[in-house]
Amino acid sequence: MIDIGEVLLNLWNSSGFAALSSGFMDGGWQNLVMIVIACVLLYLGIVKQFEPLLMCGIAFGCLLTNLPNAGLYHDELWQAFMNPDSPAYHSYGAIMQNGGLLDIFYIGVKTSLYPCLIFMGVGAMTDFGPLLSNPKSLLLGAAAQLGVFAAFFGAVCLGFKGPEAASIGIIGGADGPTAIFLTTKLAPHLLGAIAVAAYSYMALIPLIQPPIMNLLSTPAQRRIKMVQTRKVSKAEKIIFPILVTAFVALLLPDTAALIGCLMFGNLAKETGLTDRLSDTMQNALMNIVTILLSTAVGATMVGTNFLTAQTLKIVVLGVVAFGLSTAGGMLGGLVMCKLTKGKVNPLIGSAGVSAVPMAARVSNTVGQKNNPSNFLLMHAMGPNVAGVIGSAIAAGFLLSVFG
Repeated sequence: MIDIGEVLLNLWNSSGFAALSSGFMDGGWQNLVMIVIACVLLYLGIVKQFEPLLMCGIAFGCLLTNLPNAGLYHDELWQAFMNPDSPAYHSYGAIMQNGGLLDIFYIGVKTSLYPCLIFMGVGAMTDFGPLLSNPKSLLLGAAAQLGVFAAFFGAVCLGFKGPEAASIGIIGGADGPTAIFLTTKLAPHLLGAIAVAAYSYMALIPLIQPPIMNLLSTPAQRRIKMVQTRKVSKAEKIIFPILVTAFVALLLPDTAALIGCLMFGNLAKETGLTDRLSDTMQNALMNIVTILLSTAVGATMVGTNFLTAQTLKIVVLGVVAFGLSTAGGMLGGLVMCKLTKGKVNPLIGSAGVSAVPMAARVSNTVGQKNNPSNFLLMHAMGPNVAGVIGSAIAAGFLLSVFG
């Protein structure tokens, strides 16, 4: 005869509610806090529209991984994966055999598959024409990497190890996939905090950048109108991704995967003969990978790892890195404005961070507030796409040093 009371007791003991209540002093409270944080992130993504395509996935992954007894993500398996003394060291077999759904998803992050596929889609959506018509834009993209290295040294001063500091610094590049790519290789235990910080600040570009842009420029400089750039030939657009891939990969082999995927996506777009591939990269592939990437990154936000003083430091260093990258681009724009005797509007320098096309739109918006007839969007796209290349090169350099 079935004992209903015993059945109900077993049901309760196996439930997540029992795990939360009995383990409150042993980390259960951290799970509760992370569930609240997941709800806050969902609010920011849905109501405030902070990078909703990624923020919603990250938040839901965070929610799932902090539900006790769900068995979707096992941090202990990944700790063993990274431990040279463990029999499961670098063994994906152990993950496949014993892991949950989110563990399987995370393999794509750990192998850097997802960030590279995201870059392929970004390349297919990117027009390098503005950069090619004004090659000086590359210098502004390089200047906007100031925050990456400033935040790196700041993180070192705050006690972070070299690989951790490098992962934190790359937030200043305003490039989520690059931040995930580098952090996965150098400091995977910080992935959740760094990913959330990187994508949150990308979403806050319209709030973070304008005060810095106004502080570092005069109204007269912001009113400068720039002349239309030359038309770029199709041959230039086809040759460019091939040359950049070869040059950057030879210079920094560690960044070959990111740059190669970015430029292959762009080549598929520019040939005019592979429209089906380009369309798949821009739409179906990007959507599928975004789902897998965001939920897998959210899964790393386990309460015991995320609720630390390190996370707070990362959030602060991230916004400093982002602000300094904007300032670096602006200073580069001011120098270029001076050298060209007022022909370059320094506002386009702030677009040197690689958040495409949001940073370019902010440059255009601030310019139009000072001069309604001023249209800087296409001029700002040059530094903007240069920033994508610049952040990938910065990541490759840091990876070659600390990898």
